[in-house]
Amino acid sequence: MSGPSPGWQRVVTVARTDLKQLAQARDFWLPMSLLGSLFFVVIPTILLLTITQIGSVEVVGRVSDALEVLPESAQSQIVGDSPEGQTGYALAVFLFAPVAVIVPLTISTAVGAATIVGERERGTGEFLAHSPASAREIYLGKLIASLLPGYATVAVGFGLYSVIVNLTVGPSVGGWFFPTTQWWVMILWVLPPFLAICLSLVLRLSARVSSTAAAQQASGLVSLPLIMIAYSQATGVLFGAGYLPLVVGAVAWIGAIVSLRRGMRSVTRSRLLGVASGI
Repeated sequence: MSGPSPGWQRVVTVARTDLKQLAQARDFWLPMSLLGSLFFVVIPTILLLTITQIGSVEVVGRVSDALEVLPESAQSQIVGDSPEGQTGYALAVFLFAPVAVIVPLTISTAVGAATIVGERERGTGEFLAHSPASAREIYLGKLIASLLPGYATVAVGFGLYSVIVNLTVGPSVGGWFFPTTQWWVMILWVLPPFLAICLSLVLRLSARVSSTAAAQQASGLVSLPLIMIAYSQATGVLFGAGYLPLVVGAVAWIGAIVSLRRGMRSVTRSRLLGVASGI
C-alpha cells in the first residue's frame, strides 16, 4: 500500500511548519482565543441566561419586539411554550448565527495576511524558494495553514456554543434541539467556500506586498466586504428554506474554486525571494 505522494508530503511540511510557528506566537493566538471565547461563549451565555433563567420581563419584551422584524419563514420556525423560550430559541438559532462566519474569517485572514510576506521579513523566503516544494505546493501549504486555525475555532466554538444553547434554552423548548439542520448546512456547506475565497485573495496580497503591515491593511480592505457578504448569506441561509442554502453554498464553492486556481499563480519563487512585489 503506497503512502502519500511526495508532492502532498511537501504541502503538509509547509503547512506544519507554519502552524508550529503560529503555536509559538502567543501574541497572536492568545487574543484570537479571547475573541472566540467572547463571541461563542461569554456573550451568548450572559444573554441567554438573562432571557431564559432570570426571566427579565423588560428584556424579554424588548427582544420579542425586535424579533418581529424577522422574515415570516423564520418566525414560523420558532418553538417554545413561553415568551422566554421562544425568545431564547430565536436568539440562539438566528441572531447569533453570523458569529460563526465573522470569527473564523477574522482569524484566518490574520494568519494568511502574514504567511508569505512574513517569510521574506524573517529571512526564510530564500530558503523556501529554493526548497524542493513547487510554488503550487507552497501555496497549498500556506492555504491549509491559514484555514485550519479559523476552522478549528469554529469547531471548538461551535461545540461549546451548542452545549450552552441546549443547557440554557433546551429546557424551555422541550429538550436538546441544537444544532438545527440549517446550522449544519451553514457550517459544513456554506462557511468553507467563503473562507477559501477570502484566503485566496489574502494570500495573493501577501505574495505581492513588501511588508506584513501592508499585507494586513490590504487584507482588511478585502476581507471586510467578504465578511459583510458572508454575514448576510449566513443569515439568509438560516432564514431561508428548501434548496436556497444548497444553492448559496454551490455558488460559493464555484467562486472558491475559481479564486483558488487563480491564486495559485500568484505565488512565485521570485516573490518569495522578494524581488517581485506590487499588486
